[in-house]
Amino acid sequence: MSHTVVERELELRLILSPERSVPVPARLGYHSDDPYAVHVTFHITSAQPVHWTFSRDLLVEGVFRPCGHGDVRVWPTKSEGRSVVLMALSSPDGDALLEAPAAQVSAWLERTLRVVPPGTEAGQLGIDDALDELLAR
Repeated sequence: MSHTVVERELELRLILSPERSVPVPARLGYHSDDPYAVHVTFHITSAQPVHWTFSRDLLVEGVFRPCGHGDVRVWPTKSEGRSVVLMALSSPDGDALLEAPAAQVSAWLERTLRVVPPGTEAGQLGIDDALDELLAR
């Protein structure tokens, strides 16, 4: 079974205060063999990139309305007249508020939804195939 990877480089903004933000290069990643998750990798100030993984459903919903709780919260808003998606990430190491261009995030999500339509994720895990193979022996 072949796996598909859908990636997109984009520039996020790390919101430091209402007046101040800094650009953060980031990569969105989606792997059809891990169909429920999205991966965000960014370089803040650390030598090592920072990786976050959370539910694709959370990001899909967060483009339209506030959702999530705990470590990852996502909600749409406007910034200087542009539609953006805000992601609030909390970890033991600290908290970050990141702003992403809504159009770019939505376009990337649409690509992931074409690769693995909502509701078909379980079939991507190949559990049925593995069971069939086991039972056929």
